[in-house]
Amino acid sequence: MGIIIAGERSGVGKTTITLALLSWLTRLGKSIQSFKVGPDYIDPMFHTAITGNGCRNLDPILTSPDYVKWCFDYYTQDKDIAIVEGVMGLFDGVPNSQNAHYGSTAYIAKLLNLSVILTLDCSKISSSISAIASGYINFDPEVKIVGVILNKVASEKHLSLLRIGLEKLNIPIMGVWFKHQKIELPSRHLGLIPTEEVTQHQKIFQQLGELAKQNINWQLLNKYLYSEKSTKKVDYFLGNNYHKYPLKIAIAKDKSFNFYYQDNLDILKYLGIELIEVSPLGDKNLPSDIHGIYLGGGFPEIFALQLSENKSFQMNIKKKIENGIPTYAECGGMMYLSAGIEDFRGDKWEMVGVLPHFTVMSNKLTIGYRQVKTLITNDFININQTLMGHEFHRAVDSFQPIPYQIDKLSAPMLEFQDYYSQKIISYQGWQRYNVFASYLHLHFGKLIPQLETFLQGCLSWRNRAKSKL
Repeated sequence: MGIIIAGERSGVGKTTITLALLSWLTRLGKSIQSFKVGPDYIDPMFHTAITGNGCRNLDPILTSPDYVKWCFDYYTQDKDIAIVEGVMGLFDGVPNSQNAHYGSTAYIAKLLNLSVILTLDCSKISSSISAIASGYINFDPEVKIVGVILNKVASEKHLSLLRIGLEKLNIPIMGVWFKHQKIELPSRHLGLIPTEEVTQHQKIFQQLGELAKQNINWQLLNKYLYSEKSTKKVDYFLGNNYHKYPLKIAIAKDKSFNFYYQDNLDILKYLGIELIEVSPLGDKNLPSDIHGIYLGGGFPEIFALQLSENKSFQMNIKKKIENGIPTYAECGGMMYLSAGIEDFRGDKWEMVGVLPHFTVMSNKLTIGYRQVKTLITNDFININQTLMGHEFHRAVDSFQPIPYQIDKLSAPMLEFQDYYSQKIISYQGWQRYNVFASYLHLHFGKLIPQLETFLQGCLSWRNRAKSKL
């Protein structure tokens, strides 16, 4: 069951069309499970805001093919419809020895046996669209491209030329989007602005739903949306034998910190964790009875002024970290724990200061999968482990940890290699307190042993706190 909305390349309108489909089907009262191929955070926020069901990432590089299959089967078993938004171009993945397009939208389509709807950018082209479509359709016959959606069509005359070009391919046109129907989704340096900051997002969703109602050939598409699904019951991948941890972990959730994989949160809850949402923007203190801290990514650089002004929260979290509470921080979370942030204008803002570096915003985008070697043992990792993660940021550090530095506090925790080239890119993280912090985004689906190490550390913290009472 289900379809994938793919694109010939990035920027052809996959996200807009996916959101439109989700909006209209939700208005029809359908129960929908959405997915996003790859390590995206922001697009899934929009999916979730529309459907009310947490969007799931399908990423075999960060997890595994088996995990991807389980994830899809588990979360679609009680839903009417499954819609997957692809990543980049249809065949854009990371080549390895088993597959030249590993992790791509095409790879996921074959892995899950899903039908592909290919989105084509029709601007600046007419009948020649047939050559582009033919290339995608015939490149890999195992990828089931069952229809196309024509986007950025200039006029009815332009559409007639596109139809003539596609006639010989015998490929159904499942939708047509005209240029004048474009709805702008606000964006900035890392892509779309998250839903928490878009005050009019429900109005935008309503407009997108109306466009989907008008522009999609639902008679053709419904054949693939409502295909037969398995009746076999799928259990949670961890089973019932895992230890449950009666712990409370504070998790930063506000406009400045909201980059979290839904699976990560659900895995923690499955293991017995009570996640206590806190706001570094608005709260004055952390709860007194927490046993760990989770600082996800986000946009601390956008809210640096407000974060820096909330001295009470900064002092409180600093004191807890200096007292040894286990703390896990990704990207924006690490930026918050640094000495400060220099924003795009060059203004400097003081942050928590438990880490020694200053974060400087840059116009250069750092992005890619990383294979990471651990250099130390702490409350999250053991030495000489290999982690798979993803970097996505425009921040750089005022200085980096130096490998094998005599000063242990300034020696790095992690050695970063590019996943594809295997070249060493950087050293990250400082051996400070019980903090695991770097630019690395991790998916817990492949890191249960590391996660349990972290939770054991939180358990030890809780027991020490109890003994002092």
